[in-house]
Amino acid sequence: MYSTPAYNTIYGSSFCGDSLALLSELADSSVSLVMTSPPFVLQRQKEYGNLDHDEYLDWMVSYGHVIKQKLREDGSFVIDLGGAYQKGVPSRSLYNFRLLLRFVDEVGFHLAEDFYWFNPSKLPSPIEWVNKRKLRAKDAVNTVWWLSKTPWPKADITRVLAPYSERMKRLIADPESFYTPKKRPSGHDIGSSFGTDNGGSLPSNLLSIPNTESNGQYMASCKLVNASSHPARFPAKLPAFFVDMLTDQNDLVVDIFAGSNTTGQVAEESRRRWLAFELDPKYVAASALRFLPSSLPDATKLEAYRRILAGETVDLGGYSPSPTLFEIPA
Repeated sequence: MYSTPAYNTIYGSSFCGDSLALLSELADSSVSLVMTSPPFVLQRQKEYGNLDHDEYLDWMVSYGHVIKQKLREDGSFVIDLGGAYQKGVPSRSLYNFRLLLRFVDEVGFHLAEDFYWFNPSKLPSPIEWVNKRKLRAKDAVNTVWWLSKTPWPKADITRVLAPYSERMKRLIADPESFYTPKKRPSGHDIGSSFGTDNGGSLPSNLLSIPNTESNGQYMASCKLVNASSHPARFPAKLPAFFVDMLTDQNDLVVDIFAGSNTTGQVAEESRRRWLAFELDPKYVAASALRFLPSSLPDATKLEAYRRILAGETVDLGGYSPSPTLFEIPA
């Protein structure tokens, strides 16, 4: 990287600037995972800015070409996209599906798998069609495309096993009381190994993760220093699922639209190297608060925030013997 970071941690660095330019500075075939949630296509302008649907597609495809160049051969690109409606009518936009097709057809990505993030805590939206006219159900599912440079990206689903249900726990404890090993009419061969404890259930591509982190350390720290929190944060469990499944320790994870830098926080906790790119300096400065121990004096947190906002490069390790929220050993 030739640019100057806004702050450094044990495993990563955050940069303030145009993410396409910053991404271009990386060495080719050096990134194991690009995990990001870009600004969504929305009819109403938001604080962090929006493009119309056609411009958005062209803009994101330009990123796709560079991302593919920077990924390792076994690397992955995971992108979280919210749904949208066409302007003025209760008809859904297909932009997220059109973007997927363009990533595959024009850029040359492979669709490793399509995921769907269900946020049960999401507020009813869009207001016009759900709350006011009551013509549509609330939009509570985002599409998450797992794209890869080749058909064989690095992946290990045993790292993201789901907890067993109570019924499955009872089956494992006493399988003979629940089933008799035999071949089912469906063709599935339910053998005696079906009752083996594998540490958890195989995950599905429907990820039910409530976005209820409004009272976490990040928000509390933003209030403390009177900083603007990012208006569109995804919950840590979403990037954590893909970071754990698709990368190993010391692999490089990059978020090109870092916002409050949830991805960097997850990567730090998982001992992955990480880079975060964000255009807005106030969001970059606020994101640093994720990596400062909660035990630090309020004045010290405010000092770090103000230094980063002023354009200094700050080593967050200089504020505490345990420089990160997770106290990871060097």
